[in-house]
Amino acid sequence: MQIPTQNFRSVSDRILVARGAHPSSIALSFGHQQLTYEELDRRSDLFSRHLIQLGVAVGEAVAICMERSFDWIVVALGVMRAGAAYVPLDPTWPDARLQAALTDSGTRVLVAKTSMLERLQLDLLGVDTVRDAAAIASAPESERRILDSRSLAYIIYTSGTTGVPKGVEITHANLDHLIRWHQAAFHPSPQDRASHLAGLGFDAAVWEIWPNLCAGANVCLASETLRTSPELLQNWLIREQVTIAFVPTILASRLIQMKWPTTVTLRFLLTGGDVLLNGPSSQLPFEVVNNYGPTECTVVATSTAIKAGSLGIPPIGHPIAGASIYLLDEIGKQVPVGNEGEIYIGGNGVGQGYRNLPEMTQEYFLSDPLAGSSGSRMYRTGDRGIQREDGQIEFRGRRDRQAKIRGYRVELDEIGSVLSRHDAIEFATAIIRSSDGSEHQLIAYVLLKDAQAAVGSQELQEYLLRSLPDYMIPSVFVRLRSLPISSSGKIDLKMLSEQREVEVLEKIVPVKPSSPIEEKLLVMVRDLLGNQGVGIDDNFFLAGGHSLLGMQLVMRLRQIFDVDLTLPQLFKAPTVRRLAVALETLLIDAIDAMSDEETEAYLAE
Repeated sequence: MQIPTQNFRSVSDRILVARGAHPSSIALSFGHQQLTYEELDRRSDLFSRHLIQLGVAVGEAVAICMERSFDWIVVALGVMRAGAAYVPLDPTWPDARLQAALTDSGTRVLVAKTSMLERLQLDLLGVDTVRDAAAIASAPESERRILDSRSLAYIIYTSGTTGVPKGVEITHANLDHLIRWHQAAFHPSPQDRASHLAGLGFDAAVWEIWPNLCAGANVCLASETLRTSPELLQNWLIREQVTIAFVPTILASRLIQMKWPTTVTLRFLLTGGDVLLNGPSSQLPFEVVNNYGPTECTVVATSTAIKAGSLGIPPIGHPIAGASIYLLDEIGKQVPVGNEGEIYIGGNGVGQGYRNLPEMTQEYFLSDPLAGSSGSRMYRTGDRGIQREDGQIEFRGRRDRQAKIRGYRVELDEIGSVLSRHDAIEFATAIIRSSDGSEHQLIAYVLLKDAQAAVGSQELQEYLLRSLPDYMIPSVFVRLRSLPISSSGKIDLKMLSEQREVEVLEKIVPVKPSSPIEEKLLVMVRDLLGNQGVGIDDNFFLAGGHSLLGMQLVMRLRQIFDVDLTLPQLFKAPTVRRLAVALETLLIDAIDAMSDEETEAYLAE
């Protein structure tokens, strides 16, 4: 279903309607501070006049680098009213990233605190809403600018594969599409209180703010401390009587396992941004809605309510109104139901492209031959999924979250999903690390529910072996004391891979060698793997070994024991204990085949 764009209404127009209907209603709240719709309208109008006085033209980009605040929202609305596109930048980003985004966006105006303006040292026109309050308040009246649906509403910078952030351009028509769907799906009204806690450089903040303000709801701003603690966040949602909340997946996955009072005012807990590994274990007094969508397609492309007690990884749902989902093979043809394909997104949410990256835009923003109308476009996500019989889409990971281990394709997200089902584990994920340039090592990171719990690597390996083949079992398990969450609210996998000091889970009760052969084998295996913590019951390949190291071990054993051991035999007997038994068998067979003289000479050696 396509939402007709001829009925386009800008955010500014919609908020004007909300202000006209309920001027004294609370638009924004933060603790005991409040801002009414009348005040929001007046302050944003003054700021738009100030920008026009500064010479900001229609279609220009204006950057905002401020902490979560009333002023941030006032400024963003003022930028759009001036006909410009706002560029949200997170103040916690490194200076180099901020400077790269500012340069790439081509902005002449940066709205930030004076300290930030001085820190970045760029040749820009700086506006500090506190320092320049008098100038903003006295800005002369100007003719109201009519917004074109095809002009840009905002530009959001996301991580680029080259290490340089890339700007995603989203139009007013794209934003109107999101607002229409949200209001039809969740029916926000002036009686609702919606949360705003997403990172300011994360497109989920777009979803939290504009659709709810356009409905006359009260948007409640959360403090930064709530963004890392599910307990504090739950208490805040209850205390603030929030009715509609978006919570990044990593926090939502923990919130939906917690106990909630039946009197809670929350109607919808919306989540997205990462893979939701499990749904709620029991019935909750609110609806949990899982959502999926890249920044390039205006926040949300699919959505579904998650049933309590459902097994497996929850689906990402059906396409939202105005969006289309295609699962295509390598030659661009739709795959049958139940078959895996790459996810392409069409419809009204598909953004304009990447700023100053025409070749990348051409590569990912494609014409849509399946839409049935000329000029339609679709976005190639790089994500994989399947369509179930009921029409829902199951997310199957990213193309870049696949790896080859011992010749097998490994789904890293699948490892994290299975580990997360362990009773002692709150969260788990897996990464891959190159060990010697030709083979790879799987490393799992786990956050335990109980910080004092005694959980060992061998226990976790054995748990995984019940569900996964041995080549998908991590050789190292690293204990997390907290979740490394990026400013966007997602798990920062790069931060995990760059950690130098880690807490590796060991075996709980190591078993000592019981024979001279086991002792000798254990020394050899430890030296080969460079790991003195390996025990006699550890799988050689799960402890970091691979085929090349396996061949080295086989060659050493042949030289020392003079037996015809092969690599396939090592695969069948991958622990020191089992390999010792195999060696003893080969030795006995070799001795039995010797003459008495050969046996005496062999034993003498």
